[in-house]
Amino acid sequence: MEHQGKELFRRAGIPIPRGQDAASPADAGEFVSANSGEWVIKAQVLMGGRGKAGKVKFAKNADEARAVAQEIMATPMPPNRQNPKGEPVNSVLVEEKLPIAKEAYLAIAIDRTTKSPVIMVSPFGGMDIEEVAEKHPGSIAKFFVNTAIGYSPFIGRELAFKAGLDPGYRKAFPAIAGGVYDLFFRYGAKLIEINPLVLTTDGRVFASDAKVELDDDALYKNPEFKKWEETLPLDEDEKLAAQAGLGTRNFRRFDGNVGTIANGAGLAMATMDAVKNAGGNFANFLDVGGGANAERVRNCYELVVNHTGAKVMFINIFGGITRCDEVAKGIVEALNTTKSRKVPLVIRLTGTNEEQGRKILADAKMTPVETMDEGAARAVELAA
Repeated sequence: MEHQGKELFRRAGIPIPRGQDAASPADAGEFVSANSGEWVIKAQVLMGGRGKAGKVKFAKNADEARAVAQEIMATPMPPNRQNPKGEPVNSVLVEEKLPIAKEAYLAIAIDRTTKSPVIMVSPFGGMDIEEVAEKHPGSIAKFFVNTAIGYSPFIGRELAFKAGLDPGYRKAFPAIAGGVYDLFFRYGAKLIEINPLVLTTDGRVFASDAKVELDDDALYKNPEFKKWEETLPLDEDEKLAAQAGLGTRNFRRFDGNVGTIANGAGLAMATMDAVKNAGGNFANFLDVGGGANAERVRNCYELVVNHTGAKVMFINIFGGITRCDEVAKGIVEALNTTKSRKVPLVIRLTGTNEEQGRKILADAKMTPVETMDEGAARAVELAA
């Protein structure tokens, strides 16, 4: 949520407007009553396009704040490409209205080509970055950071000049970019975005919006985020994934009859493609994540067979750091101890100790295969 991202910004010394998350219209009115100024009331949802949907409004006093918050929270955020189902509005952020002079864009993410963090800056803030790239392709300045050296203020200064930011940004910008870089590594983020980064008419710079996407596999480093997760508007699939000990984005149901389990999102999607190419229909997406011990495999198996129409299970594991023989032992133990319904299993193991792993599976009367396409074809055949 935006207010949570801004809490992280505050910890990193990134300037944010005065504000408070309000769980009800009454809370919004109470905050405004205790604080002078003009205010922006913003729906707290995991979707963009709030302004266009009428979910960002203004208030000058407590009565207006209560009325506006009531109006925003009364109806869900309408569907868009980010969430075709829409999303309920369970809270609003009451935030100081800034006297905006300029809007810029600042973000950091991993560039897969260079395998390094890339800091991106543009003078066109308040717009979708995809739209900026299309309409103003030369306006996005980038710096690929050498992580062995890290961030230095000269990087921020170079980016500000290269992007053509208004001179009013230049004093504050290096420290703000450094704060974003620090957060990116301190909390294991996949993306941190400030859009817009506002320059006010009196020369101050604020993060007016916050988008922070954390890697689920890094959440164990910061147990406090468990409380934050509890406030997220999870759909049923995301709740099921969390209950199984997975990341909320690691499981998704579909209408097919071939259940799939793989380790790694890319391999999971390739497994689904292989099932489709073999003439079948996949029942789910499931990324088992790091490791494939007996408890995790059992949880994933039960998640799929209990909540989808799977008639067969295709387990596709690449043993890189994880040894295939240990994975195979985990699969056998998991499937021997589950109390859920049993479906035919097709299992492809490749990587370290794959031959030993296949022998363990064969001895347990399971169906090991050598290639993904072979496994997909066999699974589709068994599901027919």
